[in-house]
Amino acid sequence: GVLVEIMNEDGTMARLPDLVEVAKRFGLKLVSIKDLIAYRMEKESQIKREAEVNMPTEYGDFKLVAYEQVNTNEVHMALIKGEWKKDEPVLVRVHSSCVTGDIFGSCRCDCGTQLHNAMRMVEKEGKGVVLYMKQEGRGIGLLNKLKAYKLQEEGLDTVEANIKLGFDMDNRDYGIGAQILHDLGVSKIKLITNNPKKRVGLMGYGLEIVDNVPIEIVPNPHNQKYLMTKRDKLGHSILKD
Repeated sequence: GVLVEIMNEDGTMARLPDLVEVAKRFGLKLVSIKDLIAYRMEKESQIKREAEVNMPTEYGDFKLVAYEQVNTNEVHMALIKGEWKKDEPVLVRVHSSCVTGDIFGSCRCDCGTQLHNAMRMVEKEGKGVVLYMKQEGRGIGLLNKLKAYKLQEEGLDTVEANIKLGFDMDNRDYGIGAQILHDLGVSKIKLITNNPKKRVGLMGYGLEIVDNVPIEIVPNPHNQKYLMTKRDKLGHSILKD
C-alpha cells in the first residue's frame, strides 16, 4: 500500500482544517477517519448477536447477551440491567477479560475488583451495561500475558514487559465494544473507568460520553507496582493520595 501525507508550507503535517482548504483549492473529495468509521459502523458490522439468557448473580439479576465477532469468531458478552430510552445516558463499563483476576482472584492486578464493583454500581443504578470483551492482557492474549508476568518477576513493569514481547503498551480495540453498545441502543454513556484512553477510544466510534465515573481501587502488596505503572505510564486516575 501507499500512505501519502500532505505537509504545510512551514513543514508541519497538514491537519483536517488545512486539508479542507487543500480540497477546496484543487476540487478534491475529502473523507475523514470519522466518516470512514461511521460508514463501517453502519454498513459493515463485525458483530452478531448469538444468545441471550437471564443471569442471576451475587451482585444482582442481569441479562447476559453473547456476541460473536464475525471476523475472528471471538465471543464478547454484555451484562445488561434494566431498560433505557433513546438518547438516555446509560451507565457502562467496558471490561477486558482477565482469567487470572476475574476467575482465579489474582492479587497481581485489579481486574476482578473492577469487574465486581462495576456490577454492583450497575445494580445500584438500576440500569446499565457491563461489556465483557475478550481482550486479555490489554489485548495481547492470555499466554502472552503470562509471559509478561514472568518478565515482571524479573524486574520489568507491565508496560516494559509488553514492549519486550513486541507489543504496544495497549493493544485493545474499542470499535467492537462500540458496535455492541450501538446494537443495545446505547448512544450516550456514563463511563465507569479510571482510564482516560478508554474514553477517547469510545468517543471515536460515535458514542457521547456525558460523564466519567471512577472505580475506587485499594492496592495490595502484590499489585502496588502494577497500579503505580498504570498511573504513571498509562495515565490512569488512581492512587492519587
